[in-house]
Amino acid sequence: MSEVLDLTGELIRRQSLTPDDAGCQALIGERLQGAGFRVEHLRYGDVSNLWATHGSADPVFVFLGHTDVVPSGPESAWTSPPFQPTIRNGCLYGRGAADMKSGVAAMALASEQFVAAHPHHPGTVALLLTSDEEGPLNQNGVKRVAEEFRLRGQRIDWCVVGEPSSAQLLGDIVRVGRRGSLSGTLTVRGVQGHVAYPEMVRNPIHLAAPALAELAAMRWDEGNAEFPPTSFQISNVHAGTGALNVVPGVLEAKFNFRFCPASTAQSLRERSAAILRKHALDFDLHWDLSGEPFVTAAGQLRVAVENATKFICGIIPKADTGGGTSDARFIAPLGAEVVEVGPVNASIHKIDESVSLSDLERLPALYRRIVESLLA
Repeated sequence: MSEVLDLTGELIRRQSLTPDDAGCQALIGERLQGAGFRVEHLRYGDVSNLWATHGSADPVFVFLGHTDVVPSGPESAWTSPPFQPTIRNGCLYGRGAADMKSGVAAMALASEQFVAAHPHHPGTVALLLTSDEEGPLNQNGVKRVAEEFRLRGQRIDWCVVGEPSSAQLLGDIVRVGRRGSLSGTLTVRGVQGHVAYPEMVRNPIHLAAPALAELAAMRWDEGNAEFPPTSFQISNVHAGTGALNVVPGVLEAKFNFRFCPASTAQSLRERSAAILRKHALDFDLHWDLSGEPFVTAAGQLRVAVENATKFICGIIPKADTGGGTSDARFIAPLGAEVVEVGPVNASIHKIDESVSLSDLERLPALYRRIVESLLA
């Protein structure tokens, strides 16, 4: 059994459902401490964060990942138990195999190997892990750590996030940016009453439907060279008392913008509210901005990642800004160049999540080559 396979399996065995780290960071921390890293555990509420560093000078290179996983779903639907690492058909199966315990293991091993080969390297190499990436709030994970780093004046020059970015082959896609995410909760008030007396009610479903249709049909922007146009999706609409003969008094709708730099969060808020007012709705609208869009321009980090994927994977990666959000959105505002590169993402969050053994074996070498090209 290889070292990266063994360590990934040990991490999968730990049922680290957000925000419970289940001992993953203690395992990684002990290894890195033994390799000469300074290890700091940053605990905020029920969230665990690990900050491990070797060196104390600039520039600063950081590996970033998360140890938490999403729920397995019904275990009976899995071919093998989700928290029992299992090898079959050339793959390692288990919850978190791709997202992202393989990446965590590979980044930890790459850090160890780099320091062993270059004990007097310039700059600083670091690993940052959180147990609060998959949850809905993300308040006490990397977001909180980034706030702490601002207070300390902690610099980050380059950051590689081990998220599963690849589509078909390891290294075929690297994320060089992400769209912003802005969510809204809309409450529309009407007048409840009997369905047989329409003159005595104001149906919030009827009132809101044209406004929601206009929001869904709106072309918010045209995107730009790095990003597709901003998208708007309604994720939930709820109204009604459960009775067939009662017009509800309130409707609630939830929606989300994935927006590019051609729009701002403020402009999307203002334009949305203007449409709702145009339809004369009695409404409240609450917003949650979970991340601004960012993009890492072509520079030292992107060159290092492209060269490493060519050498290790035999492939020229496509630079992309698609997908959902990641913790990279909290690191980029610190002034860092940020790139996400990791395993194939076809099985993430699914039943029978897996990672290819051949990809798993190449991951530590890929990450090590990136940091060596920048700090060695």
